[in-house]
Amino acid sequence: MAPATTPEKMCWLVDKLVEKGCKGILVSGGVDRNGEVPLLPFQGAIKYAKKQGLRVLTHGGLIRPETAAALKEAGVDQVLLDVIGDESTIREVYHLNRKPEDYLEAMVTCQKAGLEIAPHVVIGLHFGQIRSEMAAIEMIRNIGPQVLVLVILSPVFGTEMESVKPPPIEQVEGIIAKARRSNSRTPLALGCASPPGGYKRQIEKTAIDGGVNIIAFPDESTVAYAQGIGLKTEFIQECCSLVWQKWEGETRREACIAE
Repeated sequence: MAPATTPEKMCWLVDKLVEKGCKGILVSGGVDRNGEVPLLPFQGAIKYAKKQGLRVLTHGGLIRPETAAALKEAGVDQVLLDVIGDESTIREVYHLNRKPEDYLEAMVTCQKAGLEIAPHVVIGLHFGQIRSEMAAIEMIRNIGPQVLVLVILSPVFGTEMESVKPPPIEQVEGIIAKARRSNSRTPLALGCASPPGGYKRQIEKTAIDGGVNIIAFPDESTVAYAQGIGLKTEFIQECCSLVWQKWEGETRREACIAE
């Protein structure tokens, strides 16, 4: 991601992106000791991005009411939220002294402020283990968001998890199936974060069989598989968490594949 460490630098970057034909941005960053991305100082820059015609998504962490209100006033299109259902994962992976209830509260806070939310669940977040995913999905079900996004732990070089193996495919398959059953009326997306190669191809096929509606950056074989079993595919140049807006209110069983 392009760095924008001050509001002034963010506005400069927005201008450069608009010149290149950019249609939208994600504003993210590291979290403070309370687990929140410090977005408040960037409210003016976010407003500026909206005035330039950009769609703006933010990744805000454990958002407080004042931050949520500021984002709403700035015109943010959607807030992305990682949701964790296990306290030990919060402590050992995110190094925060927080509880699962805090993530539930963050979702409620955003909804009360009138913000659209896209909760994300990282499958295998606890060093590749399946631990709190279903608890997180259950919290999300109780909230009833516009979309639920599943991503899969992908080991990153230079981090503490660079040698961690992604969770077994059969376990991921079970999480996807349970997410679909417990959120039957919610669009379900397989996000862009996932291990590459054969693992990715198999997971995407599994996701289609499990009822996922949206897949970010699908492999060509995934598209062929979806079409081969009679599903209608549609390519949309949009963040996967926004694709549901293209067919809101429709009753559809087709696989909607996001590019």
